[in-house]
Amino acid sequence: MAGLILAVLAYFVLRAAARVTVRLFHRYVAPRPVEDILTIVAASIATGVSAQGMWKFAGDVLGFDGPLRLLLFAFIEVAVITSAVRARRNMRENFSAGIDGVAVWALTCLTAVLSSMDARSVAEAVFRLAAPLVAAWLWERGMAIERHRITGRSRINWRLTPERMLVRIGLAEVSDRTASEVDAHRRLTRVALAAKKARALREGGASERKMRAALAKLDREMDRAVEHTGLAVDQARQEALLSQIGALYNTSALIDLSPPVPWAPEPETASPALPAASPIGVAVDDDDEAEVMDDTTGMTVDPVQRAALMRAAREYWDKQIERRFVPRATDIAHETGIPLATARECRALWKLEPRAHALIEAAQSEHGLVDTGTFPAIEVPEPALTVNGSGPGH
Repeated sequence: MAGLILAVLAYFVLRAAARVTVRLFHRYVAPRPVEDILTIVAASIATGVSAQGMWKFAGDVLGFDGPLRLLLFAFIEVAVITSAVRARRNMRENFSAGIDGVAVWALTCLTAVLSSMDARSVAEAVFRLAAPLVAAWLWERGMAIERHRITGRSRINWRLTPERMLVRIGLAEVSDRTASEVDAHRRLTRVALAAKKARALREGGASERKMRAALAKLDREMDRAVEHTGLAVDQARQEALLSQIGALYNTSALIDLSPPVPWAPEPETASPALPAASPIGVAVDDDDEAEVMDDTTGMTVDPVQRAALMRAAREYWDKQIERRFVPRATDIAHETGIPLATARECRALWKLEPRAHALIEAAQSEHGLVDTGTFPAIEVPEPALTVNGSGPGH
């Protein structure tokens, strides 16, 4: 009967423990990546090894025994775990482990040294030194992965990496070019360098023997490039070769360049002088505007750019008409960048619209201003205008 009761109690205890284990697994273990779980397991094993070393140190060196030894032997391991938890919280809130991260490494080195001091051999000392450091390293890598997951960036970029070393010795490529593209580029570069050397020898008055050797090398490199890169039929490769030769031949032109200073103030550009205003009531001939023609008169622009300029000119015209101001063709060309001839054509059409025509008629009737497109811009005062017998409110 007693055995049966104990079996029933053991069943219920095991079932409760299994439920708790499953609940904890689904809550804390399942959402984590596999590498995080393995990191926790390995760090726990390493911490246990370090704690076992501290157990021996507390008994053999400090003389602790019984409950006192059980309570005090692993105080450094508890401090390491506490600092690690605080450092992880700081990293999640402030994106940095802070002083707690430094404390993890300091306490780990301390427990490693103390554990190894009670070792009976060199191998045991090395093992007890390595175990806490392995735990700290696993913690540091877990922190780095989580930091990268939260912030999207790593802490530092190492200068010595396998990729950098392979690129340095020529066994890897920086870009994603294929092997054929890399080979073609190198062969074209050899042709360009051989041509530069032959030209330099010719300009320097080299001997006939050196010139023959340089020209023979140039001929060999050209033959190989035509054979392996398709230089004779590939227009892109031909342009690449000409670009390299052009850059190599004009290296001395670099010393004559005057690049702009990025921190220098921008030079003040004076606005182009407009022609003097003529007396009121006197029209000015269109030929007087030849001196203020923009540099864009002879420009050839693509249809998209021309459409953008025309939209800008129209917006400028409408805005000035809203201000009761009729601009000249030179004003339109100067403000929007369209050619002066185009500005004249657009103005000749736009001034026939009701609002612009009413402003021009009012200026002519009230102030005697005759609009020719070149006369100083017409500004009409505020009084109400009458267009075809109707007021502005009708």
